[in-house]
Amino acid sequence: MEPEPGEFLSMLTDEEAQALRAAGRLRRWDRGTAVMNEGDVADWVLVLLDGRVKVSSHTSGGTEVVLAVRGPGGLLGDMSAIDGSPRSATVTALEPISGIVVRDFQAFLEAHGRIAVLLMKLVTGRLRDSDRKRIEYGAYDTTGRVATRLIELAERYGEKTNGGVRVALPLSQDELAGWTGASREAVSKALRTLRDRGLIETGRRRVVIHDLDGLRKRAR
Repeated sequence: MEPEPGEFLSMLTDEEAQALRAAGRLRRWDRGTAVMNEGDVADWVLVLLDGRVKVSSHTSGGTEVVLAVRGPGGLLGDMSAIDGSPRSATVTALEPISGIVVRDFQAFLEAHGRIAVLLMKLVTGRLRDSDRKRIEYGAYDTTGRVATRLIELAERYGEKTNGGVRVALPLSQDELAGWTGASREAVSKALRTLRDRGLIETGRRRVVIHDLDGLRKRAR
């Protein structure tokens, strides 16, 4: 599967990608498997080749907070591998996945200076995205935040159909709630509101967006 635009693997040249593959080994995980666990200490990273994962953490009260969804080309576990600190989040396969496991990632970066610079740009982009989401939580209501997440999924994974844009949703409503910083009940109400306005149609782990422009207006 082709890496997503903007993800780590898409930023590398063919030669750099080959060096990365040579430095690691291919592994596969089943849907629902915890690939990395919050609090673990490890020096390896994963570069996704196929499938999607969720990156999540838990509050002191046990509530899951979904920090990101990563797809093909995504780099996972890099912060812990570089600074030696425990993993800051858990990574779970949302569907069957495969990827390259690279151990001693810091040594790999030391041998490939341009890739190290690219990683700095990638981390900066993540920080900007995190700041944007914090602003959303304060400025948008639940329906606006749900609409924003659906737009993100549509732009990354959507398939055009006669009825609009179809998204094979890898998240349950509980996980979507954790991604929008809301309760499951609030997310269900938000989805119902968007359905009633004719903007979306929902089914089991899928969403069809009938009016993407209308959804964007509601997300503001």
